[in-house]
Amino acid sequence: MTASLFTRARWMRVLGAALFAAATSASLAHAAAPTKPNIIVIVGDDMGYHDIGVHGATDVPTPHIDSLAKNGVRCTNGYVSGPYCSPTRAGLLTGRYQTRFGHEFNPGPPGMLENDAKGLDLKQVTLADRLKKAGYATGMVGKWHLGATPELHPMKRGFDEYFGFLGGAFTYFPDKAVGRGDTVYRGTEPANEKEYLTEAFAREAVSFVGRHEKEPFFLYLTFNAVHTPMEATDKYLERFASISDPKRKTYCAMMSAMDDAIGAVLGKLRTAGIEENTLVFFISDNGGPQASNGSNNTPLHGDKSTTWEGGVRVPFLVQWKSKLPQGQTYDKPVIQIDILPTALAAAGSPISSGEGLDGVDLLPYLSGENKEAPHEALYWRFGPQMAIRHGDWKLVRAREGAQAGRRSDVPAMGLYNLAADIGEKNNLAEQNPEKVKELQAAWDAWDKGNIAATWTREELPRKPGAGKRPGAAKKAAAAKASAN
Repeated sequence: MTASLFTRARWMRVLGAALFAAATSASLAHAAAPTKPNIIVIVGDDMGYHDIGVHGATDVPTPHIDSLAKNGVRCTNGYVSGPYCSPTRAGLLTGRYQTRFGHEFNPGPPGMLENDAKGLDLKQVTLADRLKKAGYATGMVGKWHLGATPELHPMKRGFDEYFGFLGGAFTYFPDKAVGRGDTVYRGTEPANEKEYLTEAFAREAVSFVGRHEKEPFFLYLTFNAVHTPMEATDKYLERFASISDPKRKTYCAMMSAMDDAIGAVLGKLRTAGIEENTLVFFISDNGGPQASNGSNNTPLHGDKSTTWEGGVRVPFLVQWKSKLPQGQTYDKPVIQIDILPTALAAAGSPISSGEGLDGVDLLPYLSGENKEAPHEALYWRFGPQMAIRHGDWKLVRAREGAQAGRRSDVPAMGLYNLAADIGEKNNLAEQNPEKVKELQAAWDAWDKGNIAATWTREELPRKPGAGKRPGAAKKAAAAKASAN
C-alpha cells in the first residue's frame, strides 16, 4: 500500500512537472513568435533629388524624412521604373516592370477624357491584395492615378479603406475645386474636404494607424506634394519668407508641409509603441520637373519624363528599426518594384519564383547578409526613350529640351559610367562600342518580355466641354456674340 501510494505520488509529481514544462514552453514559444510587422509605403510626388536634407538641401529642412535615413537605410542608387507618376505606381503595386502589361504612360484625368477606364490592368495582383490575404488591414491615403472607373477604384484593388483623389493632380484647397472632374473621396463617396490637402492626408493617415495599431496593417500613403498646382498655406509660406523666387518659395513650403505630415505619422507610430516593428519605405515617384515646380535635381542630369538620371533616380529610404541597421547607406542599385517582394517577405508571405515578378526581396541585402547586387541590371522604356543600368554603366536614349535637362548639346544616345559621372556629362560611347552593343543587346532581350503600350495620351480624346467650369461655355458664347 505504501509503495503504491509512493508510486502514485511520484507519478503525479512527474506529470505535474511535465505539464508545467509544456505550458511554460508553449508560453515562451508564443512570446517569441514573430509578430507580423506593420508596413507603410510613403510616396512623394515630383520631388527633386536634391530636396531633402540627407541629399544636401539647405533651403528646405526635412527633419522627419531625414529621420528615416538616420534610423534606417538610405539607398544612394535608388530608382523608379518609370519617369512619370502613374507608371511608377503601377510598377510599385505589382512588383513588375509596368511595361510588362502595357502601363507605359499616364492615363488621363478623371472626367476629362472619354476613356476613364485606362488604369492598372485588372489581371495584376497588387501589394494590397497580397497583404490583405495575409491578414493585414489595408488602407490608402492620397493620390491614386491608376484609373477612375468603379472596377479600378482602390477598394477594388485590395484596399479596405481609401481617402484621396483618383486622378494625377488636384488642388490643395479642395473646398475651392470647381468643375475639375475629380474630387476627394472617402471610400467611394465625396468627402466634402475643407482642409489643406497635405494636412488632410496626415490626419487620415494618423487616424488609420490609430484604428489599426493592435493588428498588422498596410498603409499606402501617397502625397500629391510637390506636384503642381503650386499651392501652400500662409503657415508654410511664412517659414520661407527669405526665399525671393516665388516658385521655389512655394515648393519649399509644400515640401515642409509634407515633411510635417510624415512626422505626424511617425510620431503616431512612436506613441502607439509600434515604431520598432513597422517597416517604412519612402520614395518619390519620379524626378522633379524643375522648370514647372521649382524642384532641384542636382547633381543629376534631366527631369521628370526623361530616362536621364534626373527622371528616374530618386530618394529611397527604408526603416525597420528592429530588423535593419540604422544610419547606414546602401550603394548597389535598387528600384521601387522591389518594395512588393520586400514587404511580403517581411510579412512572412514570400513570393514564389514562378509568379513573374521583377522585384527582389531587399531585406538580406539591406541587412548585410547578402553582399551581392540585388539586380544584374535595371531597365527603362518610356516611348522612344530607353535606358539600361548594368553595374556602373548606363546606356541611355532620352529626349532633349528645356524639360529634359540643363544642357542641350547632349546626344540622344549615350554611354556613361555613373560611378565617375553621376551627372551623365561624359559620353563614352565612341570609346566603348562593344559595351554599347552589349548593353543594347541586353535591353533588347529584356524588352521582348514587354508588350506594346496599352494607350498613349494622344489616343485619349477630350470629352466635349470636359474640364470647363460651369457656365464657361455660356460665357464664351456671350463674349463671342459681344465681339461680333
